[in-house]
Amino acid sequence: MEDEAIVALYWQRDQEAIRATRGKYGAYLRKIAWQILSDHEDSEECVNDTYLKAWNSMPTQRPAVLSTYLGKIVRGCAIDLFRRRHRQKRRVSEYALSLEELSECLSGGDTTQEAVDLRLLGEAIDAYLRTLSLTARRAFVARYYYMDPVRAVAADQGLGLSQTKSLLHRTRLGLRDHLRREGFSV
Repeated sequence: MEDEAIVALYWQRDQEAIRATRGKYGAYLRKIAWQILSDHEDSEECVNDTYLKAWNSMPTQRPAVLSTYLGKIVRGCAIDLFRRRHRQKRRVSEYALSLEELSECLSGGDTTQEAVDLRLLGEAIDAYLRTLSLTARRAFVARYYYMDPVRAVAADQGLGLSQTKSLLHRTRLGLRDHLRREGFSV
């Protein structure tokens, strides 16, 4: 079923929208949640929450790209669940590992000024990503947005593991330098 038809079902409040979404995007959503949570039950909970949030938000929004819209919802749910369940203990997952790798580029404070600067930070990161080769950009997004393991990034990009690690390292260093030039404290 095409995305436009699925969105139309949401707007008509037809429960077939959930079944069509599950059939077309269920595996994609579970993968995103799994990369962050590393737990099947938690991942499934996030995917189900995504269906509910999509159901509740569709009457006021008509997403242009359904996969991106759903991916953003499930990613937010998974990150929120990860934070709630692991406030006191740090658990090894692709989410924790990828954030640790990015820590050299971003400061970790929670000041009001940083909250205000988040939009500017996002724009600065977008600007930097546009300067990268397609391979570097795809690898960066796969690793740090979708939380894919480095091995999966390497396979997807047709690179060796050490090449991919080196590419991601150089990309992070470049991001750090770019953010410094843009006035962000790193």
